[in-house]
Amino acid sequence: VQLQASGGGLVQPGGSLGLSCAASGSIWSINAMGWYRQAPGKERELVAGITSGGTTNYADSVKGRFTTSRDNAKKTVYLQMNSLNPDDTAVYYCKMNIRAIVVNYGTDYWGKGTLVTVSS
Repeated sequence: VQLQASGGGLVQPGGSLGLSCAASGSIWSINAMGWYRQAPGKERELVAGITSGGTTNYADSVKGRFTTSRDNAKKTVYLQMNSLNPDDTAVYYCKMNIRAIVVNYGTDYWGKGTLVTVSS
């Protein structure tokens, strides 16, 4: 199982950026999906999560600005980021709890991370 994230880059303050993360491999089902970020000198933190049923939760710092969604058929999770500010600069990681084929439990998998830089 592998996760491939894409969509990072440089954006000006107030701008928008979208991230996506697709899973591939011998996948039976995907449970929760989420996005985390790690800024320089800081610990990794949860940004947004979405359950298999579509229930979402967000860090207080991004509520009202970020939206996460998922496409189960495409095994993909998305993060739409609006009204970005320099404090959003970080490496963004996706995480999925995936039940692989021939096992009966879920395992957390992480993408490699994609850098988002908010700067003028």
